[in-house]
Amino acid sequence: MNLIKPDDQATIVKYVDTNYVGIQSLNLSRCAIGYVVRGTKHIYYGDTRHSISHGEVFYLGLGNHYVEDMPDDGRPFEQIVLYYSPEQLQQILLNLNMGYSINIATSHSCDRCRRHNHISMVATPTLRNIFTHIQNYLHEDSQVHDAAADKLKMTELIYAVVAMEECCLRSKMLSNVDAAHGSFEQIIYNNIFNDISIEELASLSHRSLTSFKKEFKRHFVMSPHRWFIRQRLMRSRLLLISTSKSISEIGIECTFPNTSHFIKLFKKQYGFTPAIYRNRFSNYTLTEPDAARSGACGA
Repeated sequence: MNLIKPDDQATIVKYVDTNYVGIQSLNLSRCAIGYVVRGTKHIYYGDTRHSISHGEVFYLGLGNHYVEDMPDDGRPFEQIVLYYSPEQLQQILLNLNMGYSINIATSHSCDRCRRHNHISMVATPTLRNIFTHIQNYLHEDSQVHDAAADKLKMTELIYAVVAMEECCLRSKMLSNVDAAHGSFEQIIYNNIFNDISIEELASLSHRSLTSFKKEFKRHFVMSPHRWFIRQRLMRSRLLLISTSKSISEIGIECTFPNTSHFIKLFKKQYGFTPAIYRNRFSNYTLTEPDAARSGACGA
């Protein structure tokens, strides 16, 4: 499993992957809204795999994601992704609100929005047309990107999402308007695999320890210690089944410098030691979420 990062300068990018590269760790410093043109995209949360098919639009929040891009019957995997910072989104929404008096409030809330850092759904005709136009724009001007044109395309997409009825995609995007919210989450995601204390994280986010713990639980549902351990174990699990790195190397990479402690925590979480887990599940197909729970918004 490789760690990949998108181009921090590009706003609109078309990716064409001809070769299957397996599960990758994607670290986002900006939010992303994308569209699968061809193939299937998988998002992993522990033992659960969420599939995003061609013709679907997806949102990826700040931080780390485990993704797998699958080509389609010998044809390359293709996707178009637009990246934005919370500050850029805020400025675009401000301009739209001043010019068109659009409603940027949201009352939507559901378990998927709270628990997952991504959302997917079948693209509406409007969104599909926008991504088709973006694809043509990228094809016609593949060598040089015009910053003003990119911003217009981004504004058009954001307007289309905001104009939708209440749904997970709209709710997730509008949650980025609060710059402090985005900053808090970004600090957390940026430090998942750093050896840093809860007190230091509280200081980085300019909060008291009590305020930090309360804010953390509001965003991530569980305590900081439990959440960080879970995130690190999830990554160690994927490294076990997708790389040949040793148990101690994986433990250190996932911020478990004490190998015996790592093995103990892993066994408590997954029911097997890392070595047994690797032997039993190297060719294991992760489960899809119950289709009956996916709903119109997907997730």
